[in-house]
Amino acid sequence: MIEKSKRRVAYINEMIESHHAAELVAMGENYHAMQLTRIARKICKRPEVRVVLIAGPSSSGKTSTSHRLCLELLEQGKQPVALSLDNWYVDGTLTPRKEDGTKDYESIYSLDIKQLEEDLKALIAGREIALPTFNFAEEKREYLGDTLRLEPDTIMVIEGIHALNPILTEHIDATCKFKIYAAPMSPVSLDGVKWIPTYVHRLLRRISRDFRTRGKSPQMTIAAWPFVREGEKKWIEPFKKEANARFDTTMLYELPAIRYSVESALQTVPAASEEYKIAERLLFYLSFFEGLEASYIPKTSILREFIGGSQFNVG
Repeated sequence: MIEKSKRRVAYINEMIESHHAAELVAMGENYHAMQLTRIARKICKRPEVRVVLIAGPSSSGKTSTSHRLCLELLEQGKQPVALSLDNWYVDGTLTPRKEDGTKDYESIYSLDIKQLEEDLKALIAGREIALPTFNFAEEKREYLGDTLRLEPDTIMVIEGIHALNPILTEHIDATCKFKIYAAPMSPVSLDGVKWIPTYVHRLLRRISRDFRTRGKSPQMTIAAWPFVREGEKKWIEPFKKEANARFDTTMLYELPAIRYSVESALQTVPAASEEYKIAERLLFYLSFFEGLEASYIPKTSILREFIGGSQFNVG
């Protein structure tokens, strides 16, 4: 086992060093494509399915997964439409509060469950609805003139952290729903003794995305991580068993690519801070891998959701 693990890390590094990074990336993308093709076929074997629900913890790649699955369903002759549960958030004044008084965006009750169910029922019944958009800057739901009506071969692909929670769609006929749990599921062994847990992939992804798009330093993201994990244990993990299929979003080339993206930023975490030990541990994990430039990574890759340059609307 130890020798096999060593060979796996050595193989990844050798592929990058010997200018075969494109082949390494292709293998990783093929792993995702095969999974999604199987899931799309399972969905299409159930012609009554109108709603595909994709859930997973933070930075699991739910949004890109929904778009990638739409492409697979299109290949199967369906007319998919990708939607996000975020657009059904309640206005900021109605967001639930934690015990300390801060807003609890991880709670399922931060969503307007009643409106969501009304919209889904109307769509399944063949009626047209006004599609909401959530304005995060002003913390309010808006209607900008977009509408949706389902054709006979249209499938809604809806992603969000609460998508598998039965409360969310308890009044929607079960035969109409297909549920998917998406997350990194393959821990990486460095030498057969030291393992990189799957949550590390997600934390590194979140650091990369937060730093790039939200102006948050790695120190800030690391500091918030325990609260993110607390919300996941309460609102997401208990409902994994509800899934009809699981999608492993781990990528063979991910850690080399993430190293190239976040290593310098992680080195800015102050040594005197509480977050330094975690940053140091993340840098230790990344040190086992050669860096991989983003130019090798396709625009449709799930990793693009976190390092930038995705062809999908994943902002």
